[in-house]
Parts: sequence; structure tokens; C-alpha cells
Amino acid sequence: MEQYKKDFIEFMVDSNVLTFGDFVTKSGRRTPFFVNTGNYRTGRQLSQLGEYYAKAIKENFGTSFQVLFGPAYKGIPLSVATAIALSGSYGADVSYCTNRKEEKDHGDVGVLMGAKLKDGDKVVIIEDVTTAGTSIYETMPILKSAADVQVQGLIISVDRMERGQGEKSALKELEAHFGFRTCAIVTMEEVVGYLHNRPIDGKVHIDDQIKARIDEYYAQYGARA
Repeated sequence: MEQYKKDFIEFMVDSNVLTFGDFVTKSGRRTPFFVNTGNYRTGRQLSQLGEYYAKAIKENFGTSFQVLFGPAYKGIPLSVATAIALSGSYGADVSYCTNRKEEKDHGDVGVLMGAKLKDGDKVVIIEDVTTAGTSIYETMPILKSAADVQVQGLIISVDRMERGQGEKSALKELEAHFGFRTCAIVTMEEVVGYLHNRPIDGKVHIDDQIKARIDEYYAQYGARA
């Protein structure tokens, strides 16, 4: 596993974004781990987060695209931080764009803010974590109604590797439905493999007991394809 992925896993733990215990997801699944990107709150954290996303985007999509689209609300700071990192680290002057939950009828009117989308623009969508892909199904009509853009793909922070509506993962379902590439900075398989019985700042976050619960969870909810 690449060093930046290892660093990102430790960064999530240090930022209290990746935690282990007993949680219930929005879909009602009882899960032994939880990813809460709302805990990235400081300038330092957002700066580092943007760098990790920028690295993964460059590796998976390159930098020959025009717009980084972050669906409201969590996608807003992600798109801004990552656009800054793409410029600072790779000299890629990529615009950011996001949507409002309510359309604005005065001043900067419309449902979008940031870059004005144009026909032919190549767009990468940036998200935090995708469990069912709901926000992407909502986002695509917004993008296509604004302009005839070319969506290159979707980048998220952590692939939970769970089944979506069928046997495939939510990311694979999105790929099949929309025909674009999806990727993550890290997968939960990489997270578990790296953290199992490894102390981070003196604490083991995934011991044998938690590992067994994670294995049970994936036996029930893990993607089959």
C-alpha cells in the first residue's frame, strides 16, 4: 500500500473521523465502524485533507479536467480544499463548483455557485463517503441541466465496500449506471489491513475482537462483486 494511504488512515484516526464501536448507519445497518468527515474542522486538517484528495485525483484521473464538483453540503469544503491543493501541489488551476439546496433568485441566481459550467467541461465529482450513492443520483441531473458536461468520475475518501441496492458495491453500481469511473483514497479493506493490531499513538484501534465484528459485518453486508 502506498505511503500516502497509510498516512491518510492515521490522519483519519488522529482527526477522530474514523472511529470504531457500535453505530447505526442512515440505512439502518448496525456497523462496528463509522466515518464522520464532519470532524475535519481546522485549517490544518482541511489543508491536509485537500492534499490527500489531490494526490488520489492525480493518480486516478490526472489533472486535465476543468471543474471539481462537490455536492452540498459536505462536498463544498472538500471541493475548495482540493482545488487549492491541486493548484499548490501540481500546478493544476481547476475550478470548483457546488450546488445550493435551495435555488437563489437574486444576485448570483440559480442552484449552482462557483464555476459556471460550460458545454464540454470535464468534471470530477468529489464526495466524502458513499453508502447508497443517493447524492450522486441527485447530482447528475443538476450537472446535465446546467451544461453538456463530461463527468470523468467520482472520488471519495473511504470506500466502505458495502452492497448498494443489489450485490455490487454502491460505487460499482454508480459506475454501471452512469458509465464513469469511481475511486477512493482508501478502501475499508486497506484500513482494516493496516490498523489490525497496529498501535497508533499507543492505542490499537482494531484488535482481534473488533476485527471479528468487522468480518461479521462484511459477511452480512459486504459487496459480492
